[in-house]
Amino acid sequence: MKIMNKNKFVYAVLSVILVLGPVACKDQLDVGNPNAPSFSGNVTTEAGITEFAQGATYINGFRNGNDWLGNSYFSLPWGYSEIMADNVGASASNNQITTLGQPDYILLDDGTKVSNNSPQVGIIRSYNSRAATGAGNNALYYQWLTMYALNNAQNATLAQLDKITFTTGDGTSKANTIKAWCYFWKGYAYAAIGSMYISGLIMDVYDPIFNVSKINSDYVPSSTVIARSDYYYNQALTTLAAITNASDYATILGELIPDVNKVGQGGVLSIAEWTRNINTMLARNILVNRLSPFVNGDLNATITKSSTTTITAADWNNIITLATNGVNKGDLIFTARSSATNSIFSTSTGTVAAMTSGKPSAATFKPGERFIANYRGVSKTGNIISAGPHITGVLGAGTKFTTELSVGDIIKTGAGREIGAVDSIGDDTHLVLTLNSLDSVATPIAYMRADNRMSNNFTPSAGYKGDYTYTTVNSMVPDGKGAAGVQVLASQTVGAYEVIMAGSYEENQLMLAEANIRIGNIAAGTALIDNVRTYLGAGLPAIVPTTAVAAMNELVSERRVALVFRGLSFYDNRRWGWSYSIANGGGAYNQYVIFGGVPNTKVTISYNFMDYWDVPADESVLNPPSATSSPVQNPNF
Repeated sequence: MKIMNKNKFVYAVLSVILVLGPVACKDQLDVGNPNAPSFSGNVTTEAGITEFAQGATYINGFRNGNDWLGNSYFSLPWGYSEIMADNVGASASNNQITTLGQPDYILLDDGTKVSNNSPQVGIIRSYNSRAATGAGNNALYYQWLTMYALNNAQNATLAQLDKITFTTGDGTSKANTIKAWCYFWKGYAYAAIGSMYISGLIMDVYDPIFNVSKINSDYVPSSTVIARSDYYYNQALTTLAAITNASDYATILGELIPDVNKVGQGGVLSIAEWTRNINTMLARNILVNRLSPFVNGDLNATITKSSTTTITAADWNNIITLATNGVNKGDLIFTARSSATNSIFSTSTGTVAAMTSGKPSAATFKPGERFIANYRGVSKTGNIISAGPHITGVLGAGTKFTTELSVGDIIKTGAGREIGAVDSIGDDTHLVLTLNSLDSVATPIAYMRADNRMSNNFTPSAGYKGDYTYTTVNSMVPDGKGAAGVQVLASQTVGAYEVIMAGSYEENQLMLAEANIRIGNIAAGTALIDNVRTYLGAGLPAIVPTTAVAAMNELVSERRVALVFRGLSFYDNRRWGWSYSIANGGGAYNQYVIFGGVPNTKVTISYNFMDYWDVPADESVLNPPSATSSPVQNPNF
């Protein structure tokens, strides 16, 4: 990708403690030479500052430091979120992707308890060392590194901005556009740190001599880091409101956003659109950093030994206020795409979505059965009789259906377990069924029409038998199956997959939906869920609102499928209480697990995952906490 809008590009190596040394180059991104002329000497013009700010944000903030498993912030760091949310599984040992998602224990349908000999908390603590980081085994390292690099990039830009003279147009509006850009991404970086780690560092002062943010050893609680995120999001709002020249604003923002990201939902946001994007992110900060338990259908479940506090009615009302003024349908948002050259991520391993697509036997991540179960369907009426030779793949001679089916319909066992999907239809009553090979079934007696998103993105596979809780019988199809107007979850084609970097219409609607359900506006909440399903092409009928619990079940299933692969999934499992130990009021119930080749449909899972990660040793060892610091190790685990 040519992350540029002119004929040259200034690029600098920025990280938490790396030396910055920018160089100019033609038509490409290039790693800076630490012995090159100083930053202040290189970045002296409008073109220089916008080119620097663009590269420092996209390259240092989302690509550099992530060349382990995958090659961007959207692969491994977001991959951990999907793993710990039990949306995907993994069998490789790289970067602890197998162990991070394994629960403490499970209870099978017959009551058998199966325990994990290497619980997640022990794995995290055992490998949180600088040596383990060097070997690629410290999962805590990557998000911390990348987001502080993103923060440092904005500090560098802000430090230089006041020295720039804008020779054309409204210099104040142009400078404010760049300031808003920096404030927004600082808010983003602090949100990522505060939402994931038990403590963090506030690093807002830039050292012009050493060209890095000044480091301090005063670690602060995650809640303080989130408050700093809110501060910078609000700084961005105030700065945007002060811009008086919309044309010069659009020119500068157009220089900050790479051309490859100006298609689809991406582009040069208007001031109003950017304002709404920020409101969505402010609402997200509240939502994902409070407990809002929904354990085993209980909206009033209590979680003990949590590292955060329970959401309040005031919080829900604040979310409603912010999201009401958040991203609208049709608004431009912040996105990223791959390109043929100089891309910030590769098509095959640059995103967790791409790494989940294809045959499970070959894909790094495999779509989990507990994720697939969240797709809804529409039951069809009619009877099935076991007769006729016209179906292949089921019971040898096959089964004849007495009512009309459609391609993509899902066939289930009497217990409700999916065993396959209609692959093709030969006449009015006969069909060819693609069977999931991991199930041994009797005559299928139920069937339903699948959510269009499921039938467009998944196909039954030969099955993948993993260890402990992990198996799959589905393949995620790269680029989907071509259904018009239906969400496509992954692509390995250059420029085709759109990473949603920040907020979106569907996330905003679902925050509004949950807040309304939680305060008792059930019909309003389910209507908002329906909006998202329509927007993403689900093809499902409107939800008939009944109880708050029923509405929350629909909300949960929709958030899990609509917002998958965006780095949000673990936060949802945490705030709903599922990621906590059953002993502390958490856990997941009535889950589907194939264990020892036997399907279980009522499994209880006690994950006991660390809710907010320890500070990585690469920071806490090199920068030991002061006497007044908050803990760098989560005291609740």
